[in-house]
Amino acid sequence: MTSPLSPQALPPSFPRRHARTLRFSLGAPRAFTVSPDGARVVFLRSRSGTDRASVLWVLDADAAADSEIAERVAADPVALLRGASEQLSARERARRERSRESGAGIVGYATDAAVELAAFALSGRLFTAELRAGTARELRVPGPVIDPRPSPDGRHVAYVSGGALRVVGAEGEDDRALAAPDPAPDAAADTVAYGLAEFIAAEEMGRSRGFWWSPESDRLLVARVDDAPVQRWWIADPAHPEREPAPVAYPAAGTPNADVRLFVLGLDGTRTEVAWDRARYPYLNRVHWSSAGAPLLLVQSRDQRGQLYLAVDPDTGSTRMVHADEDPDWLELSPGAPAWTPSGQLVRIADEGGARVLSVGERPLTGPQLQVRAVLDIADEDVLVAASAGTAAKSAETGETHVYRVNELGVERISQEPGVHSAVRSGGVTVLVSARPGHPGAQVQVLRDGKQLAQIASYAELPGITPRLTLTEAGARRIPCAVLLPTDYREEDGPLPVLLDPYGGPHHARVVAAHNPYLTSQWFADQGFAVLIADGRGTPGRSPAWEKEIRDTMAAVVLDDQVDALHALAETFPFDLSRVAIRGWSFGGYLAGLAALRRPDVFHAAVVGAPVTDQRLYDTHYTERYLGDPKAQPAVYAENSLVTDEGLSGAVEPARPMMIVHGLADDNVVMAHTLRLSSALLAAGRPHEVLPLSGVTHMTPQEQVAENLLLLQVDFLKRSLGM
Repeated sequence: MTSPLSPQALPPSFPRRHARTLRFSLGAPRAFTVSPDGARVVFLRSRSGTDRASVLWVLDADAAADSEIAERVAADPVALLRGASEQLSARERARRERSRESGAGIVGYATDAAVELAAFALSGRLFTAELRAGTARELRVPGPVIDPRPSPDGRHVAYVSGGALRVVGAEGEDDRALAAPDPAPDAAADTVAYGLAEFIAAEEMGRSRGFWWSPESDRLLVARVDDAPVQRWWIADPAHPEREPAPVAYPAAGTPNADVRLFVLGLDGTRTEVAWDRARYPYLNRVHWSSAGAPLLLVQSRDQRGQLYLAVDPDTGSTRMVHADEDPDWLELSPGAPAWTPSGQLVRIADEGGARVLSVGERPLTGPQLQVRAVLDIADEDVLVAASAGTAAKSAETGETHVYRVNELGVERISQEPGVHSAVRSGGVTVLVSARPGHPGAQVQVLRDGKQLAQIASYAELPGITPRLTLTEAGARRIPCAVLLPTDYREEDGPLPVLLDPYGGPHHARVVAAHNPYLTSQWFADQGFAVLIADGRGTPGRSPAWEKEIRDTMAAVVLDDQVDALHALAETFPFDLSRVAIRGWSFGGYLAGLAALRRPDVFHAAVVGAPVTDQRLYDTHYTERYLGDPKAQPAVYAENSLVTDEGLSGAVEPARPMMIVHGLADDNVVMAHTLRLSSALLAAGRPHEVLPLSGVTHMTPQEQVAENLLLLQVDFLKRSLGM
């Protein structure tokens, strides 16, 4: 019999529960699709807060309106695989790494136009589900299968296997390859793939797919990617020296990208290449094909200061320019755009008048009051967007993102409560997903004509931590900030050691009006810290100018804003400025390294996780956007790197302790970043610790690794700050 005081009887710690539940995301519904008749809502959700295997569900909107049992399982991965463990191909593992997908089971699906047939891959095998009947079955096709997608009419399923774009009848008949790898005579066959996104498209552009069905279901637009020009890196597993290193085609800044072409492939075997000036506009950023107009492409120059919107003639492959954009810094890419309205007008998100605005045709429909983040849906009468408050808004809504209906008559906000909101809409039904401060997880409402039909339940575990959160702005630049204090803190306890916990860079805001994003930060606060999170210049959601101030001067700008936020809020919050630490991962790790090396007068310790230390080792589309071509601007790269002589020369005494953490299997920020930083620090005689994580990529989904990583960080910070 187990004693009540034995270790086995103790509840698991927050770090263990945080890791086991994938940050309390397991069991939460996601990936919603609404049928065009508004009758069905399809989504993914695992069966519990610790079950990694997502199940495909259908909610019957009419049954929900009649208060009947509305949810049913459309496909259960455990049943379909008969309990066998999943086996993933190298390409599928890479796709999941690019999308930061840590789950299992049905991690993605696609449907026909009527949302009656769904297709998905499990363990490299192809399955379909009849969404009305709730039955699922396997189609026997060559594998491993990647990214299956039904045709709009539901009669075929296209998928990628072995670098070929294949198509099979919805009943499993007539499987064939429409395009197979056809490398140049001097290229290896495995450098070419049809129907997949290249590395930088998936990692940096937000384009995870490589083929698109025509509305008539008779042909497809298919990307052909040849990564033969891309340099090869090798990622070894030092813990297993008997294993051969894995080659990775990695386009580092200033080096060649993959060759990307686009073809129209007919089910009748026809093949037509789409023509545009690929030498001047090599990046294929977006593809949109709907019944509202010709296939629409967004292509971009390598310096990302020019882009074209092109309409494609699918019969000839010729293109005509619909619109062109230029920017002296760079042109940002946005989800959901470009696209056509049902009447054939171009929908785009553009930087105009100091704001990121929604434009339909040639007319901007929003102004500086909003910073448009994404197009969510386009209908005859309006466009649904996600947006945050712009610089001209009358009141600050720190960390909030709302859903708006926009048309020529004006702007209407759909989401009302403070929080972070998004939506999916079709057929008069809107699925509104709302994360709010003080409410664990997210609430999912199914609305018809603005009235709630149902709520889709979340099976996610409750974290058992409530962030003691203050959202505020700091300093003259009004830097968005979040401050967390220990749960039991009282004013008479006096000043606290400070832990800055930023990301602090492009494409990701950490200061959000929600509950779960602060769970780990609150756990650190409960270890005896005042935790500060600051979204300085370069982070999204404020204004184009705010984001673009980091051009060529990334390191100095992002670090200055962290220091300014710390000093400004020390006048209001109980910060002990004699004990200040910083921790971060990825860009946040880079920022933590900058803090320890360049501002030891402010920061006394740093946890530097998976940092980009040498900008020349990071990818083309990201790095060149902010720092230009390393051959043309070597001094800019040196100033913004941690490992160069110029970067280290910015460090002044005293040397501050650093714990550098890195996954040995990381194919995004490779281990060379940390090794080069450690070598430079050793040569400069600067103390530091290196924690290599065997078998870990840029993500850390392994339960024990994720748990112990938090515990080791706390131990290091307390030791370093004399706590």
